[in-house]
Amino acid sequence: MLHTVDETINWIQGLLKHGIKPGLERMEWVMEKLDHPERRLRAIHVGGTNGKGSTVSFLRSILMQTFEEVGTFTSPAIVDFKDRISVNGLPMSDEDFIFAANMIYPFVQELGATDLGTPTEFEVITLISFVYFSLIHPCDVVIYEVGLGGRLDSTNILKPLLCVITNVGMDHVQYLGDTVSQIAREKAGIIKPGLPVVTTAEHPDALEVIQDKAREQKAKLYVYNKDFYGEATGGVDQYEHFNFKSSFWEYKGLKSGLRGIHQVKNATAALMALNILQTYYAFPIDEEGIRTGLDSVSWPGRFEVVSCKPLIILDGAHNEEGMRALVDTMARDYSNKTIKVLFATLKDRNNAAILDLLQSLTNEITLTTFEHERAEEPDQLIKEGKGLKIEKDWKKAYQEILATMTENDVFLISGSLYFISVVRNTLIDKNK
Repeated sequence: MLHTVDETINWIQGLLKHGIKPGLERMEWVMEKLDHPERRLRAIHVGGTNGKGSTVSFLRSILMQTFEEVGTFTSPAIVDFKDRISVNGLPMSDEDFIFAANMIYPFVQELGATDLGTPTEFEVITLISFVYFSLIHPCDVVIYEVGLGGRLDSTNILKPLLCVITNVGMDHVQYLGDTVSQIAREKAGIIKPGLPVVTTAEHPDALEVIQDKAREQKAKLYVYNKDFYGEATGGVDQYEHFNFKSSFWEYKGLKSGLRGIHQVKNATAALMALNILQTYYAFPIDEEGIRTGLDSVSWPGRFEVVSCKPLIILDGAHNEEGMRALVDTMARDYSNKTIKVLFATLKDRNNAAILDLLQSLTNEITLTTFEHERAEEPDQLIKEGKGLKIEKDWKKAYQEILATMTENDVFLISGSLYFISVVRNTLIDKNK
């Protein structure tokens, strides 16, 4: 029996030692014991390499203009451990968190004694979300972000209304495969028989795999730049401006609260999904709600301006595709400024390619690290580039860079989303 939030979090994090164990057997085992609460959810399933979290955020912000309560399941946590499971952007309460954990606790213990073994940390968090959204705090609609891959991800026991697959690139190759096609097969594993699919994947190999899977599942597929379109018209006054067109809707002069050229694709993926929900599921979505939702959307740690004077931006560009999008946006919007970077990453990334992209933007890069079992040491990263600085104490590095800032500088803090979470929470606590 769990009694406090800290006790519950410690129990869940204690499961990290079991690592990552792809497969749905453990999830199905526990859900069977609870009479499958996940089947009661009216859900949207979002997968892909980059853009999943942003797409979830667009969907949530717009749907909140129509529905009273919109749930989201996302990872990793950026602000609070419980913010992975949220309603209208607010983390589940402490009481509900403890109650939901206790609902699954005896089954997790029982499962650990079987041949299937103890579930992982992420599986337990996913189980908590299913009992929370179906049995404790039902919502009008719930949006689920895939954790890793798709086919064998613990969220993939869902029976959603539709699924969205954002771009597909090289990431988590040790689990998903070392080619784009192999990774795309894992991502496409969330496609369900007869249910609509939206994708912004553009790599030819990835798109071919997704199209083949959709045909196999007799699922209607909507493809970016074929069935729906987004036209970026510039970043102005902390907004990303764009136009959208599909066979259902056409809107001009839209503006998004999430900055970045790449966010236009994520926004259009969300809008196409909403097209489908309105047309085939009678979701009451109107233009005013779309514009208001886009305007007010936010997502911590994604091109997030945390200070204007001096200008400080946080962005969790944790893989090659994410860093390329970040570099393109920074080059577009801050070409007349000196960009100073503080960077920390994980060991299982293509850090050579990531740093090559970052060095094409600026030569003022400080490498650091943070407390995490997979954090890479800057001594290893220094081999990946030239002219890089090292300061292992990220707080000291932060203060040193801050002390040199002028009105012509931009301070960019980037790398692992886990690093961004640590920095963001430290800065917020300090500001408080």
